[in-house]
Amino acid sequence: MKTFIISFLFLNTMSAHANVAIDSSKYYFEKGVEEKSAKRFLIAAKNFDKAITFNKAYTEAYIENGFVNLEMRRIEPAKVNFVKAYELQPTNAIIIKELTDLYYSGRQWDKAIEFATKCSACENSARMIGMANYEKEEFDLAETFLLKAIAKNPSDADATYTLARNYVEMEAYKKAVPYYDKAVKMQPEKNNWAYELGLLYYNNNNYRNAVVAFEGAAANGYVVNNDYNENYGYSLLYSGQFEKGEEKLMAVYKRKSSNKDIIRDLAQILYEQKQYNRSLDYCQRLLEMDGNDAKALYQAGLSFQKLGNTTKGQGMCDKAIQMDPSLASKRVAKADESGGL
Repeated sequence: MKTFIISFLFLNTMSAHANVAIDSSKYYFEKGVEEKSAKRFLIAAKNFDKAITFNKAYTEAYIENGFVNLEMRRIEPAKVNFVKAYELQPTNAIIIKELTDLYYSGRQWDKAIEFATKCSACENSARMIGMANYEKEEFDLAETFLLKAIAKNPSDADATYTLARNYVEMEAYKKAVPYYDKAVKMQPEKNNWAYELGLLYYNNNNYRNAVVAFEGAAANGYVVNNDYNENYGYSLLYSGQFEKGEEKLMAVYKRKSSNKDIIRDLAQILYEQKQYNRSLDYCQRLLEMDGNDAKALYQAGLSFQKLGNTTKGQGMCDKAIQMDPSLASKRVAKADESGGL
């Protein structure tokens, strides 16, 4: 009988302690909510911490604690609280959404994908999954989800640009162009996007559009440096704007006067564009730098032949071949027609 009485008293004592703990937990939770409403977030967090101390399974306290830590930009404590809440309520849409955003903004791509897949409350889940897969270099998956994201929100410039970059990584350059173009039109202030579009057009031999893209980039603040002027200058040459193209490339050459390749390129490209007198001017520059420059002499010979001075031109080509016998193969390959050196 005594044993029964002692057990009964022990159970009553334990029950009383449990009730006190629950009451204390609820008290501190309500205090935390009051402090949060008053925007005293640090005090609110301390109250939520106390509520959790008295009740380790208090999901609402973990959630509220997560939110007040976010208000204070304390990302890791916020994440810890939401993770605890998720362990208690793994189907809670609010918790899943917050963890999705936290993992995505924290560049934890695998976790971001995992939670975005579960996130019924996330309107932009396809976007996040697509972006995360792009960062993981899972380009096929990125394409699938980015296309879904853009279909849902066609004005999403960042997603459109990322899809364009994704196609570049997949080496599907023709697919990349229209998405680059859309992204640039939506946000022309992103001058690096326009510059990348110019490079894409240039590498696909679409020189006129490359010029437009490069000019758009510069108009919106892209730094006009040597690399810019080289790419822009070559695009101008190939699109038939010879004087402007020469001006840009010669400006680069003045800063890189030891680099003869720019002069040689000018001679070559102008020859290909049937600008034979212009090509001769640059051949002459090369020969003034080095009288034994066989390639320059050969190029000049080709230009003279195109201008109708066949005897002089052939003689120059013959002399160039004597200086550099490897040039004989160019004649066999009919370089006279293509100008290829």
